[in-house]
Amino acid sequence: MESQARGGTRWRRFGLVMVPSVAATAVIGVALAQGALAASFSVSGQEFKVSAGRLYGEGFVQYSQSVQPPNGRDRPVAVSAFEYAEINNLCQSVVVPVPVVGDVTLRIGAGGDPNRPVEADNLFIDMSQLDAQAVFTNIDIGVNVDQQSRGPRIPGGPRGPEAGSFAQQAESVVLTDVEQTALATSAGTFTLTDLNLSVHRGANECF
Repeated sequence: MESQARGGTRWRRFGLVMVPSVAATAVIGVALAQGALAASFSVSGQEFKVSAGRLYGEGFVQYSQSVQPPNGRDRPVAVSAFEYAEINNLCQSVVVPVPVVGDVTLRIGAGGDPNRPVEADNLFIDMSQLDAQAVFTNIDIGVNVDQQSRGPRIPGGPRGPEAGSFAQQAESVVLTDVEQTALATSAGTFTLTDLNLSVHRGANECF
């Protein structure tokens, strides 16, 4: 998925990320649950957490850049992109301050059935942190980002990484016990099977 909302300036160094309001995020989650729906999110600058029992991805590429939230400073991220991904036991959570009420946690879960994983095409994840067990197939580390041969097409110009910067790519990857902190996620299509959306008072995050 190539996001059309991937604002950001180019960034040379390698660092390792979607949050509108609670209501807006809930609407997005319910809409995505209806089936394959194009998904693209602007960067708000607020981090959210994502966990998964297993992520299988084909056509993987990872590179660094910066993103610029509205009225905010540039933030370095690592972008992990997949041509196709299957995700089991997906959990996404964000804590949002709500006037009068206080902090509220929005949690979205999907893909709990091993035979019905979440599916995504052209998936981009902008991360500040990732913890997982990883197995790569046919991996190339230290690729010139301009000579990428695997994964979705990397956006060029001010929305993409700096020319000639570091990248790594692989034919496929399996990540297990995934815990990541992210600023943005976007996909060409994102199918959330068996969606469960809940709102909790206080902090009740995925991890």
